[in-house]
Amino acid sequence: MRDEGYITMLDPFQIKYGQRVGGLMFFPALLGEVFWSAAILSALGATLSVILNINMTVSVIISALIAVFYTFTGGLYAVAYTDVVQLFCIFIGLWVCIPAALLQDKTTDLSRNAGDWIGEIGGFREKSLWVDCMLLLVFGGIPWQVYFQRVLSSKTSSGAQKLSFVAGIGCIMMAIPPALIGAIARNTDWRLTEYSPWGNGTKSQHIPADQTNMVVPLVFQYLTPKWVSFIGLGAVSAAVMSSADSSVLSAASMFAHNIWKLTIRPHASEKEVIVVMRFSIIVVGGLATVMALTIHSIYGLWYLCADLVYVILFPQLLCVVYFKRSNTYGCLCGYAVGLLLRLSGGEPLLHFPAIIHYPMYDAETGTQYFPFKTMSMIASLYCCVATSLTTLYLFKSGILSPEYDVLNCVVNIPVERIALPTDTSFNVSCETLMLQKIRSENSLNASSKDGHYNGACTPVSESTVLTNNHHSDYLSLPR
Repeated sequence: MRDEGYITMLDPFQIKYGQRVGGLMFFPALLGEVFWSAAILSALGATLSVILNINMTVSVIISALIAVFYTFTGGLYAVAYTDVVQLFCIFIGLWVCIPAALLQDKTTDLSRNAGDWIGEIGGFREKSLWVDCMLLLVFGGIPWQVYFQRVLSSKTSSGAQKLSFVAGIGCIMMAIPPALIGAIARNTDWRLTEYSPWGNGTKSQHIPADQTNMVVPLVFQYLTPKWVSFIGLGAVSAAVMSSADSSVLSAASMFAHNIWKLTIRPHASEKEVIVVMRFSIIVVGGLATVMALTIHSIYGLWYLCADLVYVILFPQLLCVVYFKRSNTYGCLCGYAVGLLLRLSGGEPLLHFPAIIHYPMYDAETGTQYFPFKTMSMIASLYCCVATSLTTLYLFKSGILSPEYDVLNCVVNIPVERIALPTDTSFNVSCETLMLQKIRSENSLNASSKDGHYNGACTPVSESTVLTNNHHSDYLSLPR
């Protein structure tokens, strides 16, 4: 994708499937970015509310305003430069807090009852759900503009690849401190601390289930010295800001470039696109703030943000990049099937009831233990490939007449979208076609004196065509 010179992740969809059909991919991408931003704003809000004793709603709004403000004013430069500083703050801040939390007498040795904090996966039902969620987080983490904006802005393709591999190692290293903090919280007798879950002086040995989203700030507040807790607060704040600004900017840039510029107003000026992008930054930030205040499960939002991206965008991105024979019919079919199957399974976090009760459905909790998300993704991928091959066969074999190709993507392909071959066996036919086109256009352009075409494309002479085998240079000729 870096070699192709795309600006956003949605560019290959709009180039291959058309502007409006490709624009459909914006909606799952937008929802993913909004849920992701909401998850991290909620995390920061919980941290601020515990350590600084600020109201949760106020802390989330303040966090969102700060992230939106410097993203609005600085764009990608502000995001990139602040991310470098924030990365060091996260790494140093979290690792400073770990020893301080371990070296106090309220926490037992982590190795003695490792099974308690490592946990276990239950029977076949829970294993099925766990595998489904694992695949969702792994493959649902690929088709994100927040990732591709860094890849596509790299100077070289090899630099983009190295960035990706180094980031993967970095993610694993960054995951160790939060895991240890969770283990420390699990092995702590909270009755020995000043923590009162219900605020009335009553204490509990463990953190109640409805307050587990505040594990990190509670460890900082009650198990570390005050100065260490503020370092931890800085680490969490840096982590949230570095993610929130990137996420908000990526959603805004997709809307401004792929929806506004390419679909709604193709003749919009660069200044107009920038204004639209800045307005979009405010809207996306507002939506993420509302979601952060509505859904209180940070980990639930984490799953939710990757959900539609995994079911819809991942198979589509796979096809548009690697399956050269995919077309708009397959894209639409796969999109519809994936969306319908995913929605039919319901979503307890959004209080959306299940229409289809898959095997192992738990009616009491509304949990689908069957891996229906992975099933939906595979069904979407299969429909995209099968429909593309079927329509290709029907039109190419003459079973369906060309006038039925209403989407102009199999046989009624516009001239400017046809990829002409460059090998010498096709040279004569290609040159003949080009000469016929140029002569035809030249007859309509009496102002031309030397055989050049004076249209919207680069002027081309007949002698140039006869001596040039790179026919792809002339694909911009109008129909």
